[in-house]
Amino acid sequence: MPGIGVIVNPRARQNKRDPRAATRLSRALGDHGVVRIASTHEELARIAEDFRKLDIDVLGISGGDGTNGVTLTGFLKVWADEPLPPVAFLRGGTMNTVANAVGVPRGKPDGLRARLIERYAARQRQPLQSVERHVLRVGDHYAFLFGTGAIQGYIREYYRAAEPNPVWAAQLLAHASASALVGGETARRVAPRWEGRVTFDDGASFPDRDYLAIACGTVDQIGLGFRPFYRYDEAPESFHLLGITTTPFGCVSRLPAIWRGRPMGSRHALEKVARRAVLEARSGVNDYMCDGDLFTREGPLELSTGPRVRILVAHEQGPKPTAR
Repeated sequence: MPGIGVIVNPRARQNKRDPRAATRLSRALGDHGVVRIASTHEELARIAEDFRKLDIDVLGISGGDGTNGVTLTGFLKVWADEPLPPVAFLRGGTMNTVANAVGVPRGKPDGLRARLIERYAARQRQPLQSVERHVLRVGDHYAFLFGTGAIQGYIREYYRAAEPNPVWAAQLLAHASASALVGGETARRVAPRWEGRVTFDDGASFPDRDYLAIACGTVDQIGLGFRPFYRYDEAPESFHLLGITTTPFGCVSRLPAIWRGRPMGSRHALEKVARRAVLEARSGVNDYMCDGDLFTREGPLELSTGPRVRILVAHEQGPKPTAR
């Protein structure tokens, strides 16, 4: 029986705190599946090939946003044109923004794993419930969220903490926002500007200038409940991209609107629903964030809509992902 194939990232926050979690999960799965630990990209590629041969029913990922992105990148490369099985985000990492955005229930990893096993065992009576989202292709990576400038700067500063967590993320945002009101050093450090132009496959473009950030997503949230990509599902096979032109203070003034999933306004940002975009930085180097991980790439950087993936959500009654 193929069952559930679970990838465990041993460097994810919860897994580092609890190194025996993978052993407990393997015992709990029993005949319902297998657990594999992936510490390197090479190990991940081998596991992806094994899971493809086993024809697993569900791909479980134990980690946060970064682990999800790395795992999906590895599996999509190996599985090529074959569609991935439904994916279960089991949390456990430093950031779980994508899981929150699509409606994965909150809770500790052990509880989520136990409920997944229960739901899988009962799937004949109650089919597994899922939502579908495209991934972004960013260079040779796949992700749901992308950002340069202040987005990248915020994540870089976030990881400087000894113990990054949601409380520190909120505190950092508060400190940076207060600093922006007075033009302080924290705002300048957290919010470096990106300079360059963005071109789209339909011939449109964002002008060559400086931006607070270029950011896009195939889910609406970017963290802490803020929803800048409210047009993520407006058109098939597309993503919502923002060229934020305002100052840090101007961005802070629009945070209530972003929280409610409303436009920043033309004085603060350019918007585009696109299938493909190319970023050309004046410096020739793009520093950016993908699903909470930081990257640097020389030369033009291409963004495009990637495959759709099915993501398991809860059967229980409660908040569900919003449908436009």
